[in-house]
Amino acid sequence: MTLAALIVGTAPSPASAAQAIRVKAWGANGSGQLGDATTTERHTPVTAAGVTAADVTAISAGVSHSLALLANGTIEAWGGNGSGQLGDGTTTNHPTPGTVTGLLSVRSIAAGEDFSLARLGNGTVQAWGANTAGQLGNGVAGGINPLPAPVTGLTDVVAIAAGQNHALALLSNGTVRAWGGNLSGQLGNPGAGAGSPTPVPVVGVGGVGVLGNVKAIAAGDNFSIALLNDGTLRTWGDNAAGQLGNPAAGATSPTPVTVVGVGGVGVLGNVKAIAGGNSHTLALLTDTTMRSWGNNGSGQLGNPAAGVGSTTPVTVAGPGGVGVLTDVALIAAGDSHSIAYLTNGPVNTWGANGSGQLGDGSVLQRNTPVAIRTGLLGIESIAGGSNFSLAA
Repeated sequence: MTLAALIVGTAPSPASAAQAIRVKAWGANGSGQLGDATTTERHTPVTAAGVTAADVTAISAGVSHSLALLANGTIEAWGGNGSGQLGDGTTTNHPTPGTVTGLLSVRSIAAGEDFSLARLGNGTVQAWGANTAGQLGNGVAGGINPLPAPVTGLTDVVAIAAGQNHALALLSNGTVRAWGGNLSGQLGNPGAGAGSPTPVPVVGVGGVGVLGNVKAIAAGDNFSIALLNDGTLRTWGDNAAGQLGNPAAGATSPTPVTVVGVGGVGVLGNVKAIAGGNSHTLALLTDTTMRSWGNNGSGQLGNPAAGVGSTTPVTVAGPGGVGVLTDVALIAAGDSHSIAYLTNGPVNTWGANGSGQLGDGSVLQRNTPVAIRTGLLGIESIAGGSNFSLAA
């Protein structure tokens, strides 16, 4: 439910002040996660208040909260805050953006279900919010922390990702660390048991050695995804809906498996970006087309031929089911919906839409992409929450 995965672990280049990027949001808003000073559901994009003049370089969305990274290295947060996931020292919801306390020199952000992560310029990670499964990585499990605090023992981090109650960090040497809940094997380390409140290394395929040569990471609710330098993918964790992209993985896999090719033939390759939803996975290929797999009960795979789901990758269709969606620059996954930004616009959305999270002015489910108007030009980041969406 996270964010569009960056190909490498660095923040996007800040836009100039003359090209300040605004944040647009749409969908569910019961906790103020759209940031428009209301709790009114929106079926078309609205502007998040207070960051319209800010230079936003990245955004991320949880179940009911939103994060925006500013060019000055600080974070704005808004929406649900019952577990302190907004990082302002309170547990009060905020329908407009406010600054996360005490953080400077932030380079990337990730929002989990009800916790948040920030990667700092010195390669360390800070976490705040719910800690029920040890997802804050501070050595204990339980309770909440409404203020940022360091994740234990992490250095040289170049990218971060957050799932429902687990977190991932990519190190500069191409290996991955994971912490938090592990009931579905989402930490990629069988020795972690039911979970780990401190980072553990993700093992290699079949549990042999350590997973390496990773250049990007993403997290679904209870599963994890790694993009390797050779353009192939490794996945681990929950596979009840086929979201690992490997039919031989069973219901869960506590160690990484290789994502197979379309129709189960060969291995999926030429991937340059990844995203994970509740139980579906998206991949952007170097030819600017997309592949998807996992749950399709709400049309989130963007391919009507996939039926209720697919354990192997399928190709995302074009708008209205005509042809293939192409010229894709950014991807993101919500719980049961998907988002793609095309190189020259517009934003395309598909899947569940009961709260207006597709932004097309309706609450109708879409099995294939539909183009929407956001009012933004030159979008640099998109994100999917549980049933809302963000663009900046």
